[in-house]
Amino acid sequence: MTTSSQGKRLGFFTRLLDEAGAAERYRLASEQIVHAERHGFDSAWVAQHHFHEAEGGLPSPLVFLSHVAAQTSRIRLGTGIITLPLENPVRVAEDAVVLDLLSGGRLEVGVGTGGTPSSFTAFGLDSANRSEIYDRHLAVVRESWDGRPLNGGDYLYPSAPGLNDRVWQATFSVGGGIRAGKAGDGLMLSRTQPRPKEAPRATLPDIQHPIIDAYLEALPDGRAPRIVASRSLFVADDREEALRLAEKGLRRVVADFAAKGHVIPGNSLADVLAALDTHVGTPADVLESLSRDTILPRVTDLVFQVHSVDPPHEYILRSIELIASEVAPALGWHAPATKPEKRVALVR
Repeated sequence: MTTSSQGKRLGFFTRLLDEAGAAERYRLASEQIVHAERHGFDSAWVAQHHFHEAEGGLPSPLVFLSHVAAQTSRIRLGTGIITLPLENPVRVAEDAVVLDLLSGGRLEVGVGTGGTPSSFTAFGLDSANRSEIYDRHLAVVRESWDGRPLNGGDYLYPSAPGLNDRVWQATFSVGGGIRAGKAGDGLMLSRTQPRPKEAPRATLPDIQHPIIDAYLEALPDGRAPRIVASRSLFVADDREEALRLAEKGLRRVVADFAAKGHVIPGNSLADVLAALDTHVGTPADVLESLSRDTILPRVTDLVFQVHSVDPPHEYILRSIELIASEVAPALGWHAPATKPEKRVALVR
């Protein structure tokens, strides 16, 4: 098994699902990302979801990240993901370039075929064609960034040198791993996914190791692998408090996960945590739980999110602090060196 020998990068992922209206969700998520940067996180990621308030609070990730870019200076800003079949690829290419320039080259572009079937209908598309549309749209984005002519002969302005080296492809499948590898892109692994019918008790690593193997096998010679492991992680100072909030959050969504194919073997909180691959507790608790995740030593980027626990904002901020100070260092992450603070004095 291939393992990553380089130091891990640490990411914070949010689907903007705080219990609040949309404007407040955006404010809270911005504050959480600023907090993550302050505590040394290397990247922040947001997901795009159209229409469904309970699944995701953000239809326009590039607009939101532009707002965050103005409040931060170092942390990299990623989309995890843009549902590319539902977007005009030329507009995605243009907006990505503008955001990348405004943020000082901090954009990471995660793309995928995602979206619920009804969302495709609203855009006048058939969900059954999502893979074909995705391939076509991704090709347009890549070619425009490369400076190749668009239909009609125009060229993208501003130009986008380097953005093609910051594309990440999300997938649930070995086929998707091969596609990301052949393209030389980064690979994004989900925090959870339904088990195959033939292996209902498979673990998440059982499913994702073959995807990584296929990705690495397909990666062109000389191309460095980039692999994100997104994981649901809620860390608190008190175990009972963490479990109480997890019980509240996960009970709200367990039926939806079951409807999407997740097998929930029982009704206890432990059953739900295991079925949805969610790590909850004190730093010691989650490190013990994560130690059984054999995917983590193989990835370059550890990206943690609190969904679907979705605790109150102040608990998310504290979880960010505990991840940076106690969890991530034990998993191979090194906090960035801090520059000495400059002092200025007025002398008469």
